[in-house]
Amino acid sequence: MHGKGMPMVSDLGVAMVMCLMFSGDSGTMDTNGEFRWSYGPPVVEARAAGGWEWDAVKDPSIVRHDEKWHLFCTVRGPTRSHAIVYLSFADFREANKAPWSILPCHPGFFCAPQVFYFTVHKRWYLICQAADEAWGEPAYRPAFATTKDINDPKSWTRLQPMYDGKPESITGWLDFWVICDEAKAYLFFTSLDGKMWRGETSLDAFPKGWSEPQVCLTGDIFEASHTYRLKGTDKYLTLIEAQNGHGWRYFKAYVADRLDGDWQPLAAGKDDAFASMLNVEPTADRWTDVVSHVELLRSGFDEKLEVDPENLRFVFQGCLDKDRQGKSYGQIPWRLGVMGP
Repeated sequence: MHGKGMPMVSDLGVAMVMCLMFSGDSGTMDTNGEFRWSYGPPVVEARAAGGWEWDAVKDPSIVRHDEKWHLFCTVRGPTRSHAIVYLSFADFREANKAPWSILPCHPGFFCAPQVFYFTVHKRWYLICQAADEAWGEPAYRPAFATTKDINDPKSWTRLQPMYDGKPESITGWLDFWVICDEAKAYLFFTSLDGKMWRGETSLDAFPKGWSEPQVCLTGDIFEASHTYRLKGTDKYLTLIEAQNGHGWRYFKAYVADRLDGDWQPLAAGKDDAFASMLNVEPTADRWTDVVSHVELLRSGFDEKLEVDPENLRFVFQGCLDKDRQGKSYGQIPWRLGVMGP
């Protein structure tokens, strides 16, 4: 099975294409492996909270639990550069009215959250990138906090580093992402130089005991790798951000049959991307010229990070090119939207 916009891949890739044929109001993908998406108005915009002014809300991580969404995001502002905010709501139409709580689990730099329930410990985990001089060198590392009650933003434990130091093998690290199979936890991250890395540890040792990271994917990729298990299969999907395609930022897709396996391209070219301004259309006024930091809406909330391949939807950050012109990256007025109904 090979057609316009679909790179020739292994039997695994072909099987994944068959698995990912879906239609409806979320995304659609035709038999050539070409995705199509639509989006409505922004669902969350920056505002003052926690005693600070914020210019941007970005880097979303979201889970559905107890009949409502729990959304964690980076916020950036002129006084405090980075923090993580929590908000919850039953429906995305209510999201922009939901109260904001700046997480108090870290007083300094922390951002790019990921949230899931770790069934082994019966606790929620927040994974993020953070800096703390008290950790020694390097101050910047992947970090974690836990809670038994995701509804209470004050209940998160203080952040702790996941590695005791910086591994010798890596060239850089950011945008940390954890996913588990039946035996191990895997930590994926990127290094802004066309590489995605993987570390691993046993479920018993998690969130410590990580191996020396190794490169698991190279290509025209940049940051924000997010990996999911496709519900009803033993297959995995990685989405990863790239630059300067159709839009300043856009997303590619890769597939694998195991988390420590080889990643094969599914929608990984500039002209056949998973989500870019080539295959995205607004249902109302256009408010973004970019698709950045995609987080799929999961079918569950645990460490396996399952998504339904027949109903893929995602939260993303966006902005118009004219609104970022002349601004540093930290001043870009990112907002959040949803690709889908």
